[in-house]
Amino acid sequence: MEDTRSAQLGKVTLQRLALELGLSTATVSLALRDSPVVAEITRLRVQEAARDRGYVANRSAAALRTARTNIVGVGLHDIVNPSFTELLAAIEDALSAAGKTVLLGVSQEDVARQTRTLGTLAEYRPDAFIVSPAAHTRVEDLKALAATGIAVVQVTREIEGSGFDFAGSDDRAGVALGVTHLVELGHRRIGMIGGFSAISTGRKRLAGYQAGLKAAGIPFDPALVMEGPGHREEGRRAMMRLLALEEPPTAAVSFNDLSAFGALMGLQAAGLTAGRDFSLVGYDDIAEAALWHPSLTTVHTFIPEYGRAAAQLALARMADLSRPVERVELPPRLVVRDTTSAPVPVKRRPL
Repeated sequence: MEDTRSAQLGKVTLQRLALELGLSTATVSLALRDSPVVAEITRLRVQEAARDRGYVANRSAAALRTARTNIVGVGLHDIVNPSFTELLAAIEDALSAAGKTVLLGVSQEDVARQTRTLGTLAEYRPDAFIVSPAAHTRVEDLKALAATGIAVVQVTREIEGSGFDFAGSDDRAGVALGVTHLVELGHRRIGMIGGFSAISTGRKRLAGYQAGLKAAGIPFDPALVMEGPGHREEGRRAMMRLLALEEPPTAAVSFNDLSAFGALMGLQAAGLTAGRDFSLVGYDDIAEAALWHPSLTTVHTFIPEYGRAAAQLALARMADLSRPVERVELPPRLVVRDTTSAPVPVKRRPL
């Protein structure tokens, strides 16, 4: 009898569940949300029937019952760089421990793709978004997500002045550490490899490079800045351009470790050895940095730590959308390995 009536009713809805139980839709709705207004015996009866009928397996019904989907959307601009794999793992671990499910979208530095991807994730009604914005993302792009009541947290990158929580590294201080290290070794002509102004990390790391030079009384020379994406091939090309200058630098700091790995290949192609003929500092301290020969001097940015911080900010924002905006910027530390030493003259070499 029960199975026949269920088949006749077809797809389970709140109204049909109420009809089957002989209750009002308001009572069923309150019972599914654990409202104390409904007697406990009735709440348990409704919830048991809902489970048996598969009602709570429906995303909309689950949201009605709990006002939460327990889903967090994560939008990253890149996952090829191992630093973002490490970041994603830390975020997922922290959210999983809190009973949340992560849905991932990747923009590949394309704002239009980012909009489509996050829009698709939004259809799953996530409780929060953790976003590392693609280059050229506008404040309006993130505010469109928050307008629906979804908590938004920025990680690694940010849109300055957007009014959203942020977790990341103090990039200005981090690159300044690398420059200071090179200055203390005796370098006075120091280049910068990678980064561009369309992203906050590019602006901050360039500012750190300039601050490090200024603190040492070294004039800023824009000819020594080789802008570009933080990729190996870009790093290799940038190093070749630096070495081809009439007065090449004796050292360089890199936007990230991938840029530095490419720069190491450029040095090898030019017949030079990092740590002997030229000094190089990376940024991030991914696991591969210690495995190169020579091993890479770099700046450790505590990626898992600020990934977990981003997750905690999202959880806190989900609990209270009106809480004050919070920023977590972790101070980096320099890790000295084998690619830095006192300067030696570098002769200009043809490309």
